[in-house]
Amino acid sequence: MYFPVPQTAIFFLAILSAQAAEWPQFRGVNGGGVSTVTSLPAEFGPNKNVVWKTELPEGHSSPVIDGNRIFITGAIMGKKKSAKREKVVDEGGRLFTICLDRKTGKILWQKEAPRPRLEEYQPTNSPASPSPVVDGKNVYSFFGDYGLVAYNYDGVELWKKPLGPFNNINGHGSSPIVHENLLILLCDQDTNSYVIALNKNTGKVEYKVERPEVTRSYSTPVLFHPKQGPPELIVPGSYNLISYNANTGEKLWWINGMSWQPKSTPIIVGDMIYAHWWEGGGEAETPTVTPPFEEMLAKFDTNKDGKISREELAADPKQARGFENNDLNGDGFLDERDWKFYVARRAARNNLLAIKHSGERGDITDSKNILWRMQKFLPNVPSPLVYDGVLYLVKDGGILSSVNPMTGEILKQGRLTGALETYYSSPVGGAGRVFVASQHGKVSVLKAGAQWEILYQVDFEEDIFATPALVDNKIYLRTRSTLYCFAEPDVR
Repeated sequence: MYFPVPQTAIFFLAILSAQAAEWPQFRGVNGGGVSTVTSLPAEFGPNKNVVWKTELPEGHSSPVIDGNRIFITGAIMGKKKSAKREKVVDEGGRLFTICLDRKTGKILWQKEAPRPRLEEYQPTNSPASPSPVVDGKNVYSFFGDYGLVAYNYDGVELWKKPLGPFNNINGHGSSPIVHENLLILLCDQDTNSYVIALNKNTGKVEYKVERPEVTRSYSTPVLFHPKQGPPELIVPGSYNLISYNANTGEKLWWINGMSWQPKSTPIIVGDMIYAHWWEGGGEAETPTVTPPFEEMLAKFDTNKDGKISREELAADPKQARGFENNDLNGDGFLDERDWKFYVARRAARNNLLAIKHSGERGDITDSKNILWRMQKFLPNVPSPLVYDGVLYLVKDGGILSSVNPMTGEILKQGRLTGALETYYSSPVGGAGRVFVASQHGKVSVLKAGAQWEILYQVDFEEDIFATPALVDNKIYLRTRSTLYCFAEPDVR
């Protein structure tokens, strides 16, 4: 069954294809995960239809492609467990932006970024998780342990901009994007969240918008071009979705009531915006009731200093659980701000929203332009995919859902047999197929459609966190140690 995409979407996609036929950022043009390729290898694997494969330093960033070059980031690391929490830090690790020849996979250059600090990250993250972005001349990379670095395509450093340090106990995941002459980056964290826009040619800050209403997130923003009005920057955050004027940073509209620490990228199709949030505990039918801070103080603040220490909270093991997540500034106490966000987290619900853009301003939480919402069967990390009129969701456990993007009706739901595990990589679509990679390296190739079918599966026997790129009838896939290029013999 085919659900037609609105004509405005077809027109907009045509404009994007004319401007960027390559794969310029995380998940391709505007983060949509949709390719214009017309054919792809029917079968592929570590030893099948391999054009080339290149060993790389470890990293979770995804390849971006332009002209005869591929760009990616990586880290040479020495790992150890932190004594503070169950996180990972590196001992003497090094951070790189890497450029490869698209035809041969040969590394043309790799440039090392400064690393003035060693921030923690969870074991399933990496200090090289954000993907670079290109603009036809230059490549821009972000590392949480430093900030932003810009190079031209020959590897000449143009500028660098230190940022941070950041207060995000899981490490970073947001990738930079380009809008006209601006390089835009989301820096959400447990304290002092912001979105920043720099002149991409000089590194000068053009605007910086504080986001006090949010804590940590890992999403990459996308751009929306309305028929009237300024271009909009669509930014998921913890507990909300906010649109900013992409040129100036002015806050335009917002939706509240979402769950905590979003990871996925919104999808733009015509005048529709699809965005989703998932966090453990957010699927309950009714919000959890949490006592107010005043009541907690009365019960636990034995020394009457207006805040609650870990030792004071130890009297109630249930409340003490997860203290690090609630102590947002890491000072060893829960204060009123910490508790406010804890209450919001426990009350928030998981959501996939389908929003029809109308030009409304201000708080549109209860707007009729939210056409539908879904609260179950949602992914944790992978972004949705809208391809050939069908919306796809892949949930941990290998549960794949196809959804009517105009109504929210679930069209088919089933398990990716043979890949019933965790997913970090986001699905991509091209040449009538959908590609889904699991954490432990199992790639499922689906016949696209409302009633999708598994056509092929391959096990790379190595972790996959990066999202594949589909360009020029080839598949570019990064595993933990290797970047592969696959193609049929006649298109090499």
